[in-house]
Amino acid sequence: MEIELLVIHREGDAMFDWILPEKHAIAILKKDHATVKELFARFEKAKSRSPKNKIIDQAIAALKIHAILEEELFYPTVRAHVGSKLMNEADEEHHVAKVLIAELDRNRSKNDHYYAKFTVLAESVRHHIKEEENEMLPKAKELDIDFEALGQKMLDRKKQLEKDGIPPDAEHAMIAAAHGKEDSPAAAAKQRKSYRKATASSRSGEARNPKSHAS
Repeated sequence: MEIELLVIHREGDAMFDWILPEKHAIAILKKDHATVKELFARFEKAKSRSPKNKIIDQAIAALKIHAILEEELFYPTVRAHVGSKLMNEADEEHHVAKVLIAELDRNRSKNDHYYAKFTVLAESVRHHIKEEENEMLPKAKELDIDFEALGQKMLDRKKQLEKDGIPPDAEHAMIAAAHGKEDSPAAAAKQRKSYRKATASSRSGEARNPKSHAS
């Protein structure tokens, strides 16, 4: 028996109820959105590093697959109808998210900046999801195409990615080209901390040896 998914879209004061088949491409995307939003909420409630790290790994894996499904299959299908403005913005939002993901993959130290970076990623993705569900998906749904056939292609591709792994992307290559250096916010914070320590040490030495400083 085919399961149907209720998709609720709000725009202003209006609310539209979409009852979509489980394999409908938009239903698949909405389900992915719900999954990552739940992971973000769990991360915010987590108190210790171990559950936080596990949630981050799960969210990153889900986001990588979701991005590929959209970029390879869904976006090309709906781009012309939805329009370049919305689609170009979605492309750029994907790029920003993938840069953050690449930096998270590169820096596995699990320090405070690592968790801050994931929080920024979550905020960015939530914004992206809101725009997709409020603007892109309602527009895409107007298309007279076989969304279930598209959804099946997306499910098949997802199985393949889960089996074979995620192919490298340009954002990971870009971060790797930094020769393993820390990403700039963490590196800058470390430099500021080292500078403060050195300055404090210097001032302490001057206070202990005022004559030496005067000479």
